[in-house]
Amino acid sequence: MGDGGAVSGDQRLVTGAADEVERAAEAALRPRRLEDFTGQEVVRGQLSVVLRSALARGVAADHVLLSGPPGLGKTTLAMIIANEVDGALRLTSGPAIQHAGDLAAVLSSLEEGDVLFIDEIHRLARTAEEMLYLAMEDFRVDIVVGKGPGATSIPLSLPPFTVVGATTRAGLLPAPLRDRFGFTGHLDFYGPGDLTRILRRSAGLLGVHLEEEAADELARRSRGTPRVANRLLRRVQDWAEVHGAPGRLDLSAARSALEVFEVDALGLDRLDRQVLHALCTRFGGGPVGLATLAVTVGEEPETVETVAEPYLVREGLMVRTPRGRAATSAAYEHLGLVPPAEGTLFG
Repeated sequence: MGDGGAVSGDQRLVTGAADEVERAAEAALRPRRLEDFTGQEVVRGQLSVVLRSALARGVAADHVLLSGPPGLGKTTLAMIIANEVDGALRLTSGPAIQHAGDLAAVLSSLEEGDVLFIDEIHRLARTAEEMLYLAMEDFRVDIVVGKGPGATSIPLSLPPFTVVGATTRAGLLPAPLRDRFGFTGHLDFYGPGDLTRILRRSAGLLGVHLEEEAADELARRSRGTPRVANRLLRRVQDWAEVHGAPGRLDLSAARSALEVFEVDALGLDRLDRQVLHALCTRFGGGPVGLATLAVTVGEEPETVETVAEPYLVREGLMVRTPRGRAATSAAYEHLGLVPPAEGTLFG
């Protein structure tokens, strides 16, 4: 038993180290200035006006709310905002702030011009939300000392700072919090052209030659998401190191690597196909509730809803109905299955 525990611990250490390497690799590929950020032209142009205006007036930039599916650049834009205004970036997340005291500790450490990035801001605790309202609007917090009738509130002034909030579920954000953001930007999925440009830039930073056909193939299979594109690029680089010519990634290497890592022609991965397969074979195409579908594929409902669902819906493979999720005829075709009788499917 002791040996088994030691092996398990070693495996966790190896997994943790691998995750750190992945995060470091992602960070190295992030653009640092707004002019280097590819895609999202509308949001990028609007942000440029907001930041340049704040710099010209010598004030902290307005608070910024960024929404959209995972992997589209919300964290990258927060880092860019901090660089553009020459402020320090402080990072935290909604799940990490479960009490007002947690938020008070973060806010009290801020200096003038700092940028506070709150990922998954829709998951802030209610007491922390109320404190954040005051901090964003009046740049102060009230620190409560003691408990019960003897408790006293001590106001603490804060230097001007900028909150950048990121959310994958903007609809869950309370209206009072949403209204305190001076600028709100929604990030959309990227087109193949933008993804190809991102891949070429990343390949240059990684010191590899990415052939045009390979870049186009990776872009088509990247689910409209830069994070996925860069991850696939690194996996193709890994494959080429082992099986091909290191430093030169061609179409054959791209296709072979993507086959090994189970990314199909539409960019669907194992989870996507499991969701579609469950819908088509276990539930007759649906509709079926999200919780039931998640249990069937062995994932959390939030994972299915935020990771798999947006792309499947966008590609016309799944639809959301008042009674649950349902597969379309295109889903059956993609899986090589025969759809039910005409008129019983959505799409």
